Amino acid sequence: MRAGASLRLHKDVADFEWVMWFSSFRNVILFTLSGHVLFAKLCTMVAPQLRAWMYAVYGALAVVGTMGPWYLLLLLGHCVGHYVASLLGQPWLCLGLGMASLASFKLDPLISWQNGFVTGTFDLQEVLFQGGSGFTVLRCTSFALESCAHPDRRYSLADLLKYNFYLPFFFFGPIMTFDRFHAQVSQVEPVRREGELWHIQAQAGLSVAAIIAVDIFFHFFYILTIPSDLKFASRLPDSALAALAYSNLVYDWVKAAVLFGVVNTVARLDHLDPPQPPKCITALYIFAETHFDRGINDWLCKYVYDHIGGEHSEVIPELAASVATFAVTTLWLGPCDIVYLWSLLNCFGLNFELWVQKLAEREPLAHIEASLSEQMSRRVRGIFGAINFWAIIMYNLVSLNSLEFTELVARRLLLSGFPQTTLAVLFVTYCGVQLVKERERTLALEEEQNQDKLKPE
Repeated sequence: MRAGASLRLHKDVADFEWVMWFSSFRNVILFTLSGHVLFAKLCTMVAPQLRAWMYAVYGALAVVGTMGPWYLLLLLGHCVGHYVASLLGQPWLCLGLGMASLASFKLDPLISWQNGFVTGTFDLQEVLFQGGSGFTVLRCTSFALESCAHPDRRYSLADLLKYNFYLPFFFFGPIMTFDRFHAQVSQVEPVRREGELWHIQAQAGLSVAAIIAVDIFFHFFYILTIPSDLKFASRLPDSALAALAYSNLVYDWVKAAVLFGVVNTVARLDHLDPPQPPKCITALYIFAETHFDRGINDWLCKYVYDHIGGEHSEVIPELAASVATFAVTTLWLGPCDIVYLWSLLNCFGLNFELWVQKLAEREPLAHIEASLSEQMSRRVRGIFGAINFWAIIMYNLVSLNSLEFTELVARRLLLSGFPQTTLAVLFVTYCGVQLVKERERTLALEEEQNQDKLKPE
């Protein structure tokens, strides 16, 4: 805690990243991104065919100014290595090199040796080092795999450098796969769609409002500090404890939406179509849709999950695909006991959904479901969705907070609070799931109607 700015209340400063981004390094971030926007606009007006080079040069200079020239040379070495691997045209070699490079930034002694390339020491050094290095490896791997998939396009090392050193995405993402980025940034005379600039302004305003909302959370809710004091948390009523667990995931989603919203606003000014912010945690009741970074999720799906699992309708291929995906995710997050547990739980949840689906397709369950009315079938699915929703919360609370706090919440909701608290929480969640499902059904109908209007008569 530290002194706050309103009503003499203390401010929650448990989230190190947020405090650094929007206090200590706020002015530096604003200055750097504003400079990028300014020079990008000038280059687009004067020489639009060179705008991709301008992005790369400005990004490289920002990296040198922040982390030092030796760190830039280190990343250039990784880029050259992946480019050479791409020339061989072997996807397994490119992916293997990418995982080896990623491991070198996550495991000792290589991580300590490479960290020595950073000039000086400062508060965000570790965060910037891990972000810049990790995303560089993912981008290089995407470039190499796309080169193998499309050998006729003959991508060059310059294309990789322009892709990797685009500053808004460099340190914190989101990541765009190389094929999407290259197609968009290569447009010589980009043209904005009607109303696009208004949407960009609205997104910027929404990001500012979200930043203010998060600061209010810091002042009044203490959703990150309270779980760290288990003695105090254990005195909370069951309903407050459940709300606190849910709020931890909502806060992490809001933080991701804010950070990606700011970066995506800059990217849209550069005529790019970046990955959308993650889906709201309140609307998640399926493990297959659970992610906090849509860019990394798209990367994993394209190069690992969908490549191995196909249509995700068979048990064994789905198991292999999910294990491989969470193995890469574990390496990305940094191997440790809590990450192993998080990956195991979410991998199980993802596969368990398919197992239940396959079981429901067998007799007698298939006959029972067929005999149910549409409304009753939806109610049954809503019950399972409510249970799944809390499984998603508990499994992700392990990594977002602590194992001890997760155990406390599980014990109170399932044991000491049973049946009153358990049924009350599930009922509220069930109502929420039904609202989400109705919203999804409405959107699907609207999309179907729009597609019918576009069809030639």
